[in-house]
Amino acid sequence: MVATMHAVRAHERGGPEQFVYESAPRPEPAAGEVLVAVCAASITAGELDWDATWTDRLDGTGHNRTPTVPSHEFSGIVAALGSDVTDLEAGDEVFGLIPFTRDGAAAEYVTVPAHVLAAKPDTLDHDRAAAVPLAALTAWQALVAHAALQPGQHVLIHGGAGGVGTFAVQIARALGARVTATASAHDRGLVNGLGAQRVIDYRGERFEDLVRDADVVLDLVGGETLRRSWASVLRGGIVVSIVEPPDPDQAAAHGARAAFFIVEPDRPGLVAIAELIDSGKLRPIVDRVVPFTETRAAYEALVTEHPRGKVVLHVDHGAAEHESRPATTSSGTRRRL
Repeated sequence: MVATMHAVRAHERGGPEQFVYESAPRPEPAAGEVLVAVCAASITAGELDWDATWTDRLDGTGHNRTPTVPSHEFSGIVAALGSDVTDLEAGDEVFGLIPFTRDGAAAEYVTVPAHVLAAKPDTLDHDRAAAVPLAALTAWQALVAHAALQPGQHVLIHGGAGGVGTFAVQIARALGARVTATASAHDRGLVNGLGAQRVIDYRGERFEDLVRDADVVLDLVGGETLRRSWASVLRGGIVVSIVEPPDPDQAAAHGARAAFFIVEPDRPGLVAIAELIDSGKLRPIVDRVVPFTETRAAYEALVTEHPRGKVVLHVDHGAAEHESRPATTSSGTRRRL
């Protein structure tokens, strides 16, 4: 008999309206994988627009893999080990970023390659730990791997109050940089409190008139903001974007470098991030925590609202079992969320 679990899945490509909360087969860990009992998962704006969410290739040229489970960052407890896993044990508390071409963590259980997992920060509960992996790794890889940010350098961060931006401001300060960030006037206090020495109101001020000496520009916005950023970067500096590739001609014209990347699962990065968290230098900003049965509403909120920090799905295994009866309709075992 196949073991089952509760999960949120989309059977057709689309937006949050496609999500159903239903019974699904519980995955089994293959060689090099672990089965994790998910305690919490976090969601990301734009995730449902990614080709990798729906296929087995990052560029969308692969095979359709619906029904698909969303949410790729999580915190949980190792429930079972596949063969060849020697560095984790059942009962370990872990967190991590699931590769984007695999099912996500809006479920009671998920299988994950063991090498991408790290020990959960001791100072965080699972809900707060789930808000860390994708956003913090993005900020870490941008500033450390791509920009090679050094103590004393000046970094300009666009979108300092967002999920990635709140981590980027804190990580840049922890690395000893001088931090300027753009944000709304409403979020000025939050971003200052995270460590930005200067916060520019993007609605009322032109950042390129105020910042001309950035060694690093981290673009989390794209579009016109990215194109205007060349006026702020020093010769020899770098513009890093996670939204779209910066113009190489503009980079050459300004004597600067350009980088675009997609965050990757990274155990060493998570270990470094966990150390910053446990030392008090880094904290996740959680806008809200909702039951994972409310996944559809949570994704809709990312479009209709402007959350401060991350939206987290809490997976209560006992509550999910209790929900199994109302989740069943006269036409089957699933219901629209």
